[in-house]
Amino acid sequence: MITIVASYNVTPNQPTPSDPIWLSDSDQIGNLRHVNTIYAYKSRPNNTIDIERMKNSLSKILLKAQPHLVDYTMELVPKVDYTRPSEDMPLMLVQLTRFCGGEGLAIGVAFSHPLVDGAAATFFINRWAKLVRGEELKPDEVPFLDRTLLKFPEPSEPCVDLPEWKPVRFMPDNIAEQNKISAILLKLSSSQVEKLKKKANEQPSKEGVRPYSRFEAISSHIWRCASKAHHAHASDENHQPTVVMFSVDIRSRLNPPLPHNYFGNALAKTVTPKCSVGDILSNPLSYGAQKIRDAVYAVTYEFIRSHLSVVLGQEQLDNIRAFFSGQGDIIGVPYSGNPHNILLTSWMSLPVYDADFGWGKPVHFGLAKVFREVRAHIIISPDGDGVLISMNFLTALMDLFKKFFYEDI
Repeated sequence: MITIVASYNVTPNQPTPSDPIWLSDSDQIGNLRHVNTIYAYKSRPNNTIDIERMKNSLSKILLKAQPHLVDYTMELVPKVDYTRPSEDMPLMLVQLTRFCGGEGLAIGVAFSHPLVDGAAATFFINRWAKLVRGEELKPDEVPFLDRTLLKFPEPSEPCVDLPEWKPVRFMPDNIAEQNKISAILLKLSSSQVEKLKKKANEQPSKEGVRPYSRFEAISSHIWRCASKAHHAHASDENHQPTVVMFSVDIRSRLNPPLPHNYFGNALAKTVTPKCSVGDILSNPLSYGAQKIRDAVYAVTYEFIRSHLSVVLGQEQLDNIRAFFSGQGDIIGVPYSGNPHNILLTSWMSLPVYDADFGWGKPVHFGLAKVFREVRAHIIISPDGDGVLISMNFLTALMDLFKKFFYEDI
């Protein structure tokens, strides 16, 4: 049973620009819906929730959002009504939940993805928390809104070779049933992460080449475990092509770099060089780690300019029109049609646990969604010991994946 105590529309406390904000191509590719995250906090003695302070502080940092704060409900994430006209759809919603028995509370946030990426959303929430604590923002802590910094002159043709970014049409439910996805939360301790890094770097490297990083080792491990699960389920899977796709933060890769308080999407999608399930299984962990590194190194300034100039193709434009006319999504993420592919997100570098609203650091942070495709989301563990991986994988193979995930580490 849900009891809604109060619901508010919070608007900026000062006049805001009336002109529409120009959206870059980076804002318009991929997910057009809201991204839901949860911050959970433990109860502390004399823990008080000052709703007025939260509202007032939010109004100081808002652009033009319409949050809703809901007290005492069992559902942790605000619901978005996508049947509403697009101009009436809130860009951001916030829900405050108190747990029964006073054991803690949670803040659920729904951000429109065309508004922000993970880095911008984290920056915004952390500055809101700072205001709630009664502190003032420095000038460079106010969200930077000029997205025209990503408006590049269109080249006559791509400057570099780009991978194919053809979106995938969603499958009917009866066909998609065999590819049903479930989610699981897995933890790697710091010692387990070090074991993976050591394993990835067992092969001698060329002089001057840095060792494989935590991100490269963990990503290769996830990729390898997924390939093992497919092979164990059907031994003829070795020939199947497999790639890992992920987004790279381009703020520091541009010339000049974007401001650190840039408020928007600043991402370029990249994909590993082509290989097969058999390639991943017959080679050491370093093989996949190198593929991951190659995908990261491909994201040069020239790549970014070419990528943003061509990635917003006709199918994505049709999807945008369909979505905002109430038809919903008609396409999925590129490469998501093959369950052997993995869509990867790493937020290991984001300070998500700095969101202290006066109740201490959150004891849990995570995405609140089961995706339609095979996807891994990596963040730092709240206790500082290792990382957490939220894994969306084929339901029929999830037990196999988990078995291989902890094998030998």
